[in-house]
This record gives sequence, structure tokens and C-alpha cells, in this order.
Amino acid sequence: MLMTTAWSFANDDGDRKRVRIETSMGTMVVELYNETPQHRDNFLKLVEEGFYNDLLWHRVISGFMAQGGDPNSKDAEAGARLGNGGPGYTIEAEIDPAFVHTKGALAAARQGDQVNPQRRSSGSQFYIVQGRDITPQSLQNIVQSKRNSMLQPFSYTPEQIAAYSEIGGTPHLDMQYTVFGQVTEGMDVLDAICAAEVDRSSRPLADITMRMEILN
Repeated sequence: MLMTTAWSFANDDGDRKRVRIETSMGTMVVELYNETPQHRDNFLKLVEEGFYNDLLWHRVISGFMAQGGDPNSKDAEAGARLGNGGPGYTIEAEIDPAFVHTKGALAAARQGDQVNPQRRSSGSQFYIVQGRDITPQSLQNIVQSKRNSMLQPFSYTPEQIAAYSEIGGTPHLDMQYTVFGQVTEGMDVLDAICAAEVDRSSRPLADITMRMEILN
């Protein structure tokens, strides 16, 4: 699956903050959506504080996503199970149908509906979507499934359908998690991270670190 276009679904025409994510496998740049202000501001605050520096991409699944932001991953011993750490707070969901899980989407991780019915986001953990090829028929099947489960109208815009058809993603996550940004540079780095060899808990066998910097 080739990434030929950096799709963005932001409606706000104002300036959007960008963050450079330097990893041990290369550099990505993400653009943050102004339409999800709580997630945007929290992410920027943590980046400015250096919270993410030297943390690991602790959960990587090829064809799905790469996840990081667990403070317990800093200097974690080999084989240690990670993924439960955070800054001690959660964030109110800002789930917007305009922002979907196409490849490169930046979204907030969270606990499951059973213990988190409000779908509040982790205060620090996030993931970036790699995803798989999506056919129009499979997208339609997902739409119908979501309509049945959500008991409310749900559909994709022509632009969203085109994006999924071109670059793929993970549409089954749409309307379940807050998407608050998009990779604009370094999609090949995302692919490299997602290709890493992992253990049974999906942690890369060779640590992949990150450092972040606000660009504007």
C-alpha cells in the first residue's frame, strides 16, 4: 500500500500546530487539529514539558498501528509489559465524524467501553494508524454495522471514501476513539516502525525511542 497523499480533514482554516516526532528509525511530523482543542493543548503541553522524550513505541502491530506515550516505558527492562502508564488524568472525548482513521491518523488511546463508557482518552498515550487496504464494499459493511450499533445515522463523505480507497486505514475504529491530528511527513518511518519484529505483547524486540519538538 503506497502513501501518495497526505490527507487532512480539518475544517479550521487557521494555523495548525505541528510537532516533530524523532524516532530511532527516522522522523515524522504531525499536524494537530484545532477542532479537538483539549487533545491538541494537552499534547502540546506534554511535548513542551519533554514528557515524551526517550519513551518507547511500546505496542506495534503491522497493518494496524504504532502506539506510544506510556511513561513507564522510559528505560523499561527488556520484556517488561507496558501500556498501563499515564500522567494521572484522562481527557474528555472529542470524537468528531470529520476525523477518521485513515493511514497516518493520530489518535488517543483509551480504556475499553466496559470500564470507560464515556470513551475518555488517556492523558498521554496515543497511536498512529498504519492500517490496511480498504475496499468500497468493506467500508460500506462497516458503515452498516456502525449504524446498527450506534442507532443513529452514520456515513462517510466522498473525501473520506476516497482517502480510505487510496491509502487505507482502520475504519472499524471510527467514532470510537478521538482522532486529533495527522502525519504530514515521514509516512515511510511509520511503515518502518510497524514492520519491527515484536514479542507476544506486541512490544518491539529492539527498543524504538521517540523525542518530540513543537515546530510552530
